Amino acid sequence: MLCLVSACASTPEPVIGPVVAAPEAALGQSGYAPALQGVYVLRGGDVVSVNVFREPDLSVQNIAIGPDGTIALPLAGTLSASGRTNDQLAAEIAERLYAAGLRNPDVSVNVAEFNSHLVTVEGGVAEPGVYPFAPGAKLSSALALAKGPSRVAKLREVVIFRTAEAEVSVAKFDYQAVRQGTMIDPVLEPGDRVVVGISGLSQAWQDAIQAIPVFALFTRF
Repeated sequence: MLCLVSACASTPEPVIGPVVAAPEAALGQSGYAPALQGVYVLRGGDVVSVNVFREPDLSVQNIAIGPDGTIALPLAGTLSASGRTNDQLAAEIAERLYAAGLRNPDVSVNVAEFNSHLVTVEGGVAEPGVYPFAPGAKLSSALALAKGPSRVAKLREVVIFRTAEAEVSVAKFDYQAVRQGTMIDPVLEPGDRVVVGISGLSQAWQDAIQAIPVFALFTRF
């Protein structure tokens, strides 16, 4: 029985050589990408630092973008930050400062913390929870943050729930195939919810084995 347990938990052999894996529309994977696309766009909750060259009184370190997507800065006032790139936000700040009388303002914006990037991981993982992640992290990263699949995980039944414009979409992934490289390892989006399937029968069977002392296991059977 112990051999069967280890066999069930074994990792499939990866495919050697170049692999071309594309989203499978039939599994709801349209719109999921294997790599980070484009320039990062700021979101509510992110923490940014605004630096105005040679103007320390107008520079602000570690300011959080509010739930309404705005930040308030000295002289520049309240600006909409969510949905913009660093360069776009810096350009508007510079325009505001110029209009307020600052000559040739040189502004830079940098992200200090990606607090908007949270993923919920549930089901057949060792430590379910809500985890922060860096832009570009993938489904495999979400499972790693949750300390990996549990012994009862059904890796062929991994689902990502994603909300966009108040609509929830569902995509299914075979994590065995992801491990082999034959299915895309999709990039996570802030707010994604990853659910790893669980086998209820396997749970009861495994718990029964764990309840038996090792010595009794070998002497009874």
